[in-house]
Amino acid sequence: AQKAKQQQEEEERRLQEEGKSLSLSILTGDRERREDELDELRHLLENNHIAVTKWKTDAMEKAKWEKYMHCDGTPDPAVQRDINTYISLWRDDPEVNITSVLKQCNLALQLVEELEGLLRDVTDPQQGQKYQEALINLQELIHSKHHRTSEEILKRASESIDTETGNMQTVVKDDNITLCLWANLKKDPRFKGLNFEEVNLGFQLPKQLAVSDIAVRILHTHYDHLSLLARMAHLKIPTPSFPADIDLPEQGETKEDEEVKNDKETQQQRVDEEVQSIRGLEGRKIKQKIKRLGWVFTFNVMFSFLLCMFLTECSQSPVVDLMQYTPLGGVFYYDVFCLPPQAHQVIGWEIRQVLDTGLQVFPYPTERSNLYDKEALTCPPVGVSMTLPDSVVFLETPQVARWDAAGKQWRMDGITDVSYEEEEAKISFKMESFQAFVLMQETYANLPFQNWELRPLGQDSAVFTVNGVLFDFSIMIQGDQCMLQSEQEKGPSHLLGKWMSGPALQKAMLNVGINIFVNEYTNKYVSTCGKDPLTEHAAYEQMALFASACAFSWSKWNAKCGAEHLVMQVCEHQGPAPVLKNSWSLYLLSAQRSQKLQITEKSEAFSPDLYPGSEFHSTFIHMLQDNMSTEGIARTRESNYLFIDTVQSLLCATRPLMYS
Repeated sequence: AQKAKQQQEEEERRLQEEGKSLSLSILTGDRERREDELDELRHLLENNHIAVTKWKTDAMEKAKWEKYMHCDGTPDPAVQRDINTYISLWRDDPEVNITSVLKQCNLALQLVEELEGLLRDVTDPQQGQKYQEALINLQELIHSKHHRTSEEILKRASESIDTETGNMQTVVKDDNITLCLWANLKKDPRFKGLNFEEVNLGFQLPKQLAVSDIAVRILHTHYDHLSLLARMAHLKIPTPSFPADIDLPEQGETKEDEEVKNDKETQQQRVDEEVQSIRGLEGRKIKQKIKRLGWVFTFNVMFSFLLCMFLTECSQSPVVDLMQYTPLGGVFYYDVFCLPPQAHQVIGWEIRQVLDTGLQVFPYPTERSNLYDKEALTCPPVGVSMTLPDSVVFLETPQVARWDAAGKQWRMDGITDVSYEEEEAKISFKMESFQAFVLMQETYANLPFQNWELRPLGQDSAVFTVNGVLFDFSIMIQGDQCMLQSEQEKGPSHLLGKWMSGPALQKAMLNVGINIFVNEYTNKYVSTCGKDPLTEHAAYEQMALFASACAFSWSKWNAKCGAEHLVMQVCEHQGPAPVLKNSWSLYLLSAQRSQKLQITEKSEAFSPDLYPGSEFHSTFIHMLQDNMSTEGIARTRESNYLFIDTVQSLLCATRPLMYS
């Protein structure tokens, strides 16, 4: 027995020595190959970047030239003199015909969209200020034109009396707006409200308004200028900064004080890391950051108490956080006006009182100072009912917010009796007064992803499939074009099956309420795996390079391998057929090396052990090549730079390794 035990121990020592020798050999081989592998990867990425940059530059120059040659008189929004001249001339244009004015508004909306793009890309603050001023002026002018045309229609309300109701009601529509007008000519005290059936919009009035000389307007703009105004006014968040020369009190220093003072450089380094973390993609919630910074600087108890009160008050504020919520379906301007004087026919003459005040807002709720009776008049809320716009997808019950013009912000208070019928997609509610309102949805309601897969369909063709919390879909990629697909009933039918560029599809999906795209604030609202952003970005770059030949998929071990590592399932694949379950292999990625793992998705615990017979590699693509066919490797080298850029952009915009 002793001899057998001794032999077993010797065998174990021999195996350990061989294992160490093998590991050393593998590491040595990895170091020898490192420079060559990194150089090849760098060469591939640089070549693609140069080609994509040239293609985008040429495309922009071509677009500018085509616009110049079009010669349609449209001003260039980038030239301040041109846009100011356009605004001035249009402001003075007396045209009030609704058809002509709406055509002019559509042109102005195109200029607004171009200005928004210029504002996003501008780097010069002074130039950005000019774009912003032109943008706001155009938005205000468009709304002013809507007022003038509404007034013109209401001036002639008595000429279009409905024989059944004795009042005037009309609807005007185009691609960008829906205008509903009602003039109270009969003043029937039994009137409760009206539904504009052709657009499924309705309103309800209290008795005192039913007998008043008023007109009601519901103007639905399919675009949203108010939220942009709110963002420009409120989302200029200053980056937290701290003085570099913070000193603790010197008088009465204790031994602990000296230790803190001597450790000042270490503390400052930790503060710098915290600030960078807040600025970067991996920042935790602001509340947690402030707590940690407070601990570093040993802030006093009173400051911490006041800070907690401030954060609690902010979290309970009725003001809408436009990073947490996204307005969908445009804005509904709900107004009540004094009915303009109507014309009278006298012996063949038309007599009309002419006012130069424009449309006057009817005061409601009525101020007590305006009442002649001693008792305060109760002013019941006004109602709205509507069918949800079919151009958007609400993944959950929509939220209603009203516009606070004074504060330039959306608010969720002052809205009562909300009723939502999901099957019929109808919602009704009441407000204290007539105000613009909007329907909202949580921005990241579909995150984090439950599963994802990027699978090749052929050369320069792939499909990116995502299972979200509430909505599942696929994005087909062919060259630089993308197409949204979904089998769910509440999918946006007008968007499905249409090819468009990656940026255009991203914008379209956001507009219809399907958000899978993340930014530097997303981790404040969504739980994440907490990965190193540089390692993650490098993975997306290399996944895009091999997207014509390899399939990539979610792994449960990605959430359990630590922040410095990534884990995903990969296999070589060709053709439109789904990947067989036993074809997948697990790969571990870090900033220094990549490796194939011995464990599978069905293993009981995570282990970083190397797959038997495999080696380390300094790059992900060289690791994959060890298990690929010659034909598969050739397909990766023949991938078009536009396809690679489109896949990489999609992965970087969704970050599936972080948000799943």
